[in-house]
Amino acid sequence: MVAVDPAARPVPAAAVRVGGWDHNDTTVFNRELSWLAFNARVLHLAVDPNVPLLERAAFLAIFSSNLDEFFQVRVSGLHDQVAAGITKPTADGRLPGRQLEEIREVVGQLSAQHQRAFVDDVRPALGREGIRLLDYADLNDEERDHAAAQFQQRIFPVLTPLAVDPGHPFPYVSDLSLNLAVLVRDPREDRRLFARVKVPNTLARWVKLDDSYVPLEQVIAAHLSLLFPGMQILEHHAFRVTRNADLTLEEEDADDLLVAVEYELRRRRFGRAIRLEISASMSDEVLDLLLRELDLDPTDVYASLAPLDARSLFEIVDIGPPDLRWPAWQGVTEPPLLVDGDEPADIFSVLRRGDVMVHHPYSSFSTSVIEFIHQAAVDAQVLAIKLTLYRTSGDSPIIDELIRAAERGKQVAVLVELKARFDEAANIGWARRLEQAGVHVAYGLAGLKIHTKTAMVVREEGDGIRRYCHLGTGNYNHRTARIYEDLGLLTADPVVGDDLADLFNYLTGYGRDIEYERLLVAPEGLRAGIYELIDQEIASGRGRIVMKMNSLVDAPMITKLYEAAQAGVDIDLMVRGTCCLRPGVPGLSERIRVRSVVGRYLEHSRIYQFGNGRGPGRPVTYFGSADLMSRNLNRRVEVLVRIDDAGLAGRLQEIIDVGLTDDQLAWTLDGDGVWTRRSGPAGVDSHERLQHLATARSRA
Repeated sequence: MVAVDPAARPVPAAAVRVGGWDHNDTTVFNRELSWLAFNARVLHLAVDPNVPLLERAAFLAIFSSNLDEFFQVRVSGLHDQVAAGITKPTADGRLPGRQLEEIREVVGQLSAQHQRAFVDDVRPALGREGIRLLDYADLNDEERDHAAAQFQQRIFPVLTPLAVDPGHPFPYVSDLSLNLAVLVRDPREDRRLFARVKVPNTLARWVKLDDSYVPLEQVIAAHLSLLFPGMQILEHHAFRVTRNADLTLEEEDADDLLVAVEYELRRRRFGRAIRLEISASMSDEVLDLLLRELDLDPTDVYASLAPLDARSLFEIVDIGPPDLRWPAWQGVTEPPLLVDGDEPADIFSVLRRGDVMVHHPYSSFSTSVIEFIHQAAVDAQVLAIKLTLYRTSGDSPIIDELIRAAERGKQVAVLVELKARFDEAANIGWARRLEQAGVHVAYGLAGLKIHTKTAMVVREEGDGIRRYCHLGTGNYNHRTARIYEDLGLLTADPVVGDDLADLFNYLTGYGRDIEYERLLVAPEGLRAGIYELIDQEIASGRGRIVMKMNSLVDAPMITKLYEAAQAGVDIDLMVRGTCCLRPGVPGLSERIRVRSVVGRYLEHSRIYQFGNGRGPGRPVTYFGSADLMSRNLNRRVEVLVRIDDAGLAGRLQEIIDVGLTDDQLAWTLDGDGVWTRRSGPAGVDSHERLQHLATARSRA
């Protein structure tokens, strides 16, 4: 069992280690440990006094949510490799079993720090602001009476105690559900009996009692005698199970991909248990029973002194006062998209005059991307709309506009990626709704995920057919566009239109060996295109590369960057999350610098700039949907678009410059695997700086 250390120190203010033990004989960091170092940087924001209090609570929740998905996918995959007897080490030399050992060590440390951040820092600070998060044991008599009334009226009716005995087998415990393990004694027969009570996820996790809140599971635990009348309650302990949630699709053998994904989603519910979280008070007797029934090892157990599942803190964040959050920010409308004050411009007229770049959340998603699709849906001259859909929101205005367009007789084609992890069920729902409205829905290509974020509008005009396009780095999701930093290009450039038309035809039909002029498209040409651009920097004799992305994992790409550095190319990498490249190693990568910006907004855009891409001293810049991971380069449809407009290239340079000078949110990575938080005299917080620049641009 991985137990918490009550004396564990909080997340250090200055440094977080990748977890690169015994790495000196390898040229890369371990992917899983590097990701955990990213989550440690997220956790640091929860104890940063410069972050507003409710935002710190939100970062505790984000850390927990991130870790859940890490276990559901990455850790479960390592367990599968161990079970399959995989003996091939990763690029950093680790076998799956060793990775699991090191993950347990790091997660144990981070979990202890996470609990201390809640117990010793965030919860007391919330209490001082009048948001009292209490344990049931700390309630006074009046509060207990209030809790009892709520239990009788709202909680008791939805509870279902499940006994475990010869007539009642151990119940199935669903993925990420919160439960109570209850040990009772039957006084008539003097028998000890076990039961499980699922904490209902249909109720608020924090029960409001006047000016305080108490965890729902503790209210249930205090009234177990009503669930088990006549029984003596001996013990009760909270527990939570994480299961393997990755899909395993045999796409080549699937006659209907939608049906195959639906089947795998049903199987996911019964994935193998791979983590057990328990309250630290749990007895060995109850723990042994759970381990036996869930087929888990003691090393898969994580004990907590704090309430389990910190994702519930989102509830507190949502109801807390606005003055304990970051000041509200409404993205500005890019000036070309406005006429006469606040009236939206005719986007098609605007794009015929020139390209428009949007940078969310600094630029409004609603007045740019949604408005683009809306105007296309209602414009009588628009003949067709095509769009790729990877993820979207539950109340998506994009979906509504596509349906409106279809109902008006326009040809609408949507490529829905059914395999978008954890959004599969939602995307199946969208696909069916779109089909019912007459939209042509395609489900992509066998063996590939369609991860690109592209849209094309075909319009009949006086001089013929014209294509209007949007290419972005982020999903068509108006909610995440408020907190995810992403780029988008709106253009009527006929070259981009031709490229995108070829891409859509490839995705919905058949095609090979397509040549694109302004696009780099994976899996066919993206890797080779980036290699060629790197080779140009090597050949230039004064090469310069800047790359901004979410993850850098692909070993051949890392090797290529090492080659460039050894040839004298200066390289700056801005990597939000996982980075397996080791920077600053003499003779290998001393010309490579790596930084990560983690703050209010989730850095999500991907920018690739090459200092001599157009010739000596003439840089070229691309942005798009692709990170430098093997899956993006080899197994996904991704698009990078070259930015030819000098003004827009300047905007991208501005974004790069702000990111490279940030000394408030940025961390830098060294060759020993230590991330160090920057704190410099310039006081550049890139998120605040980009807000100021957006405001100034809107007023110009």
